Amino acid sequence: MQLSFPEAAAPDARAAEAGRLLFAGPCDFVKGVVAMDGLPPADRAEVCFAGRSNVGKSTLLNALTGRRALARASNTPGRTQEINYFALGESHYLVDLPGYGYAQAPKPKVESWQRLLKAYLGGRVSLRRAFVLIDARHGPKPVDEEIMTLLDRAAVTFQAVLTKADKVKAKDRDAVLEKLRASLATHPTAFPEIVVTSAEKGTGIETLRAIIAGLD
Repeated sequence: MQLSFPEAAAPDARAAEAGRLLFAGPCDFVKGVVAMDGLPPADRAEVCFAGRSNVGKSTLLNALTGRRALARASNTPGRTQEINYFALGESHYLVDLPGYGYAQAPKPKVESWQRLLKAYLGGRVSLRRAFVLIDARHGPKPVDEEIMTLLDRAAVTFQAVLTKADKVKAKDRDAVLEKLRASLATHPTAFPEIVVTSAEKGTGIETLRAIIAGLD
């Protein structure tokens, strides 16, 4: 019987090369956006990365692009306060969304971020896929369920990405994956594969690059 929401397989040679070439090219910060009217023109495919605070989103983006400080990493939850746009050549945007949940910031600021996040997900026609990051040490949390439900309502396809896979033992990771599969099964816009990653070890980076390169 085929496993529901299996781990994404390593890409074939052609897809891997497409991913390598895309991420070997220019990757430049475009702007930080605090309101919908500040978004750049929707003139290319874009993918966004969402995750609760301290899930390792900035570290993963840095690993994907091979740049140490493309996205700022911090141990302080909620540091990313804007929708940050990065241009991958002239064909794609990478979009770093504000961290959600447990943000150490004033409540009005957090509410403002959440309104912007909802408006973006519901109104960006060039958005091809959202990647929802889940910490392998903890598995999906209620705040992750909230963002998945929001993506369902916005009819945005999303793919779960397990981060920090090197930080847990294999049996614990398997248990987290089972919990995540059960969660994803309740969400109609969930893409039917999970990408397992470790930014530190390089696990899953080639796969994720190839997936993004294939979205146009």
